[in-house]
Amino acid sequence: MTVFPCKSALLVALALVAGAAAARAQSTVTEGQKLAFDRGKGNCLTCHVIKGGDLPGTIGPELKGITAKYPDRNELFAIIFDETKRNPQTMMPPFGRNRILTEQEINAIVDFLQTL
Repeated sequence: MTVFPCKSALLVALALVAGAAAARAQSTVTEGQKLAFDRGKGNCLTCHVIKGGDLPGTIGPELKGITAKYPDRNELFAIIFDETKRNPQTMMPPFGRNRILTEQEINAIVDFLQTL
């Protein structure tokens, strides 16, 4: 019967797709970390302690356990995009609204923060 060769080919194809997706996800996390630590772009370290970052600030909360605090990634995205909608008194810049970061860059930072 020829079912087994087709099944094997399907499993190999699925494994390759899963591997490619995992590599893309890791690439996004790496880009998000780079942006978060970049003093000229995301600049998260100016206000937040982040594991692996040098010379962090203490104005904002330490960024750890993010997925537990914000299980909905859309909420975290919204905070970075424009925290003034949730907290008008915040000192955090509206990174998206002010076009400091693009939506793609904010998504990469969210992907990174969700690993903390």
